[in-house]
Amino acid sequence: MMRAILKEARPHQWMKNVLVFAAPGALGVLNEWDPLWKTFVIFVAFCLVASGTYYWNDIKDVEQDRLHPKKRFRPIASGAIPLPVARVIGTVLLVGGPLLAASIRLEAGGIVALYAVLTISYSSWLKHVALLDLAIVASGFVLRAMSGAAGTETPMSNWFVLCTTFGSFFIVTGKRFAELVEMGDNATSTRASLRAYTVPYLRQLLVVSCTATVVTYCMWAFENATNADEVIPFHGLSIVPMVLALLRYLMVLENGGGGAPEEVFMKDRSIQLYGLAWVVVYALAVYVA
Repeated sequence: MMRAILKEARPHQWMKNVLVFAAPGALGVLNEWDPLWKTFVIFVAFCLVASGTYYWNDIKDVEQDRLHPKKRFRPIASGAIPLPVARVIGTVLLVGGPLLAASIRLEAGGIVALYAVLTISYSSWLKHVALLDLAIVASGFVLRAMSGAAGTETPMSNWFVLCTTFGSFFIVTGKRFAELVEMGDNATSTRASLRAYTVPYLRQLLVVSCTATVVTYCMWAFENATNADEVIPFHGLSIVPMVLALLRYLMVLENGGGGAPEEVFMKDRSIQLYGLAWVVVYALAVYVA
């Protein structure tokens, strides 16, 4: 059962939580031990809460998941983890995460707790409300970035918040778009909110959110460049790999992929190359220039 318990925690999803490093990393303080270890603890706290919400989401959706061609193999849906055991583990993870984050700073614990409440509310009923389901999931990414900033007392630029918000909305919309394309007429049997969407409508949302992400990132990059008074425009140059990564993800979606964004990011070599290029260029902007 231990293997099933770990599988249900979905450790491959923890990569989303690296967003807690975004705010302190953007300001160049992660080369200092104090903010580095605090951010890492908050990362672990988010991993605990995220796994707890996966448990409770699958508990709530157990009947629907058993009808899904892929989700029916999940440990709870398949019966590998009995429901009573799943409830205990899910609860421990949900409570332990905010407490761990609060040990660093109360504000960080509060943000992690808010994420847990929103996610459980989403699993219970909000995921059935069109558009709101996208907004709630996207807000989870924003809260990750906010928790890292709160735990290290790092100020967040307004443009950074907007870029994170629109970028998150873009990724979540892409996931729904891929689900609708993949499942077709059977999509509503696994996610009720999909009956309110159409492929053309979600494609429009993708264009709008992608455009907003690019614009706000540009404003954030130019703002940072002005504050840094840099000689070599590394902040501006970081726009190129960022835009290429977004456009590549759009290409993946149009080709029928993207139902699991984390798998795309882990397997798509082009996105990984653009991401690596962005990390290198932005690191030069923050830690060298």
